[in-house]
Amino acid sequence: MPATDLDQIVNLCKRRGFVYQSAEIYGGFRSTYDYGPLGSLLLRNVKEAWLRAIVQQRDDVLLIDAAVLGPPQVWEASGHLANFTDPLVDCTNCKNRFREDKLDDPTTCPSCGETGTFTEARQFNLMFKTQAGPVEGTGADAFLRPETAQGMFTNFGLVLQTSRKKPPFGIAQVGKSFRNEITPQNWIFRTREFEQMELEFFVPPHESERWYAYWCNERLDWYHRLGIPSDMLRIRAHDDDELSHYSAGTADVEFLFPWGWDELEGIANRTDYDLRQHASHSGEKLDYFDPQTNDRYIPHVIEPAAGATRAMAAFLLAAYDEEEVNDDTRTVLRLHPRLAPYQVAVLPLSKKDTLTPLAHEVRTMISDRYMVDYDETQAIGRRYRRQDEIGTPLCVTIDFDSLDDHAVTIRDRDTMDQIRVPIPEVLPAITERLGF
Repeated sequence: MPATDLDQIVNLCKRRGFVYQSAEIYGGFRSTYDYGPLGSLLLRNVKEAWLRAIVQQRDDVLLIDAAVLGPPQVWEASGHLANFTDPLVDCTNCKNRFREDKLDDPTTCPSCGETGTFTEARQFNLMFKTQAGPVEGTGADAFLRPETAQGMFTNFGLVLQTSRKKPPFGIAQVGKSFRNEITPQNWIFRTREFEQMELEFFVPPHESERWYAYWCNERLDWYHRLGIPSDMLRIRAHDDDELSHYSAGTADVEFLFPWGWDELEGIANRTDYDLRQHASHSGEKLDYFDPQTNDRYIPHVIEPAAGATRAMAAFLLAAYDEEEVNDDTRTVLRLHPRLAPYQVAVLPLSKKDTLTPLAHEVRTMISDRYMVDYDETQAIGRRYRRQDEIGTPLCVTIDFDSLDDHAVTIRDRDTMDQIRVPIPEVLPAITERLGF
């Protein structure tokens, strides 16, 4: 069954090298995390799976990589300087700080239990401000982007010109964003530095509702295809009082985390707000002329915006499983093969020199196509358990019979079934079992 306790995943991730507390040797830095050898691969695979579905398999989406730093004009036009705020309250008794809109009871402190001890709510801007250049002052102000979206809006005209696309088409981006969250929490779910996977899909205004419904269904289905059970996912439409200043409609893909339902991804109908704002503030035209109809219009935008690190956490929680095997508890991460840090582990039965050359030959052959872990220490049973726990779908074992019959054993993570395969047929057998 999926993990029901966040600590199960947090402990596994630290023990096996998925996620570390940043600067841990100095006591850690709150709400920042480093991704270890396995976490880096898993996070990369999440992003690549998104890019494969959004860009590679479509002919109507283009990829860009915009700058992290931006001038104040961008964020003034987008509304972030005025509107990107959270209501902040402090408890006068225990001195803890909270987001008012996230409190179950806005009159009672969840930390100390006292009632009526909150200060008046004040708006707290979430953007990180810095200085660009050697001289401090208003003219040198710059901001770390709180979302990747604005780079796609400011580059809309250039992409339209160089790609010769016409609406409906999309611009996609994967990259770091930064938000000075008041209450970062729940491990890598809410942090101040995170990675986003965002698509801005530009459509004729009269088609916006149809495309909004399309992307809600498509994004929910993406998580299903990569292994999250349907009973752990849902689409929730925002109430009117939840909508952002730019949105004509927003829905969240929500995941059943150990603390309850929470957002994985938001799909928003941003109308023409962003392009119109940037056109007004910059003086540049950000519209589209349709030569077939002689119509000129500012496209509306449908935005699916996902957090790569949130998605990684959800995939880990959904994949976690424990089962009894021969009176022993086997921990398994049943990750989709496209997400698993390693698709294959090559395990020589012994460290003896007689097996090592053949084992490395098999590893080299497989690693041309797949990410491979090579492990020759401990008993083979312990090594199988380790690979189960880090989510490796297949293990290839080279034993002493391999020297004579030129065959290896392939073991399946989920079923623990084993088959004997001639070495020249190993790669096709792996491809068949992984599905890619």
